[in-house]
Amino acid sequence: MTRILHVVGARPNFPKVAPLIPAIRQEDAACDQFLIHTGQHYDYNMSRIFFEELELPEPDEHLNIGTGTHAEQTARVMLAFEPVLLKYRPDWVVVVGDVNSTLGCALVSSKLGVRVAHVEAGLRSFDRSMPEEINRLLTDQIADLLLTPSGDADMNLLREGIPAGKISFVGNIMIDTLVKMLPKSELRTIRQDLGLQEGEYILVTLHRPFNVDDSSTLREILAAIQIASQRYPVIFPVHPRTRKNIAALVGIQIDPRVHLLEPLGYLDFLTLTRSAALVLTDSGGIQEETTYLGVPCLTVRPNTERPVTITHGTNRLVPSTKGGILEAVDSVFNGFRAPIDRPELWDGKTAGRIARLLLSGAPLVSHPPDV
Repeated sequence: MTRILHVVGARPNFPKVAPLIPAIRQEDAACDQFLIHTGQHYDYNMSRIFFEELELPEPDEHLNIGTGTHAEQTARVMLAFEPVLLKYRPDWVVVVGDVNSTLGCALVSSKLGVRVAHVEAGLRSFDRSMPEEINRLLTDQIADLLLTPSGDADMNLLREGIPAGKISFVGNIMIDTLVKMLPKSELRTIRQDLGLQEGEYILVTLHRPFNVDDSSTLREILAAIQIASQRYPVIFPVHPRTRKNIAALVGIQIDPRVHLLEPLGYLDFLTLTRSAALVLTDSGGIQEETTYLGVPCLTVRPNTERPVTITHGTNRLVPSTKGGILEAVDSVFNGFRAPIDRPELWDGKTAGRIARLLLSGAPLVSHPPDV
């Protein structure tokens, strides 16, 4: 009997694990599955509400890691995860994405000889100043099964010397959750509650340190948002880190047309995303969701680990400056639309492909797709 241990730790992980657990159960009801929550994100709007909305089971173990520096978080994850791994002794540890929990648990598993499957492997921004890039690089080097969402990810891994037999192109598991939750999102009333018309507002998310920890950069972005709000209202669910930094800025008055909200659950955020005129973000997952939905996305970053959202979707990189952001916003409102060509295997069936791989023990695909 196969034993699989799933690791989640932060908000971006939850939509990636939610479809996989039932997909494995459907393939093999006798498979033992366990869910470990490291607690890297621990407040209600960053964690608990996602378990409820995405129908994730209660974690079998909660490590209660909490906040801290990258080194502190990763070290605490490793210390807390090792006895859990020894307790459950799984055949596979499944880690997702690129957060500190992903790397910490992959390292412990590798040291103890437990096979690691990395969901969303091979993504690269080629910017090693980003902690997430280091997590991605190191996790992929020690993983036994690398499950990629797009063809460029396969190519990245092959260039880095990963054997082709370890790589399986399975598609984007985030889209599985999106497809499942779209009908439920239609029942949410948040857009009406906020008095918003479909296609007549801007949705904003910002949390990357290079955007929100530097006061001059944050001022530039906020200035652009305030000017853009003269065209359409701006809805801005504010990450706790970003809210703290906005509050510390001297002399900043937020225009009432910029609505600062608490972080939203998955369904409310999906409801707002699908009907937005455009989304301004520095998130990774939102680039993918807007690509699938056909919503214009402006990513306030110099690079992206998801280039397929630019070549096949609606995403565009913009600088973290008032002028750069406003120029991009104007281009959207002046009718610019990127061609929409959903990437290969972003079809809502990725979890089933991963489930069959884990249960069979052999990759379904041992060569990269054409890109």
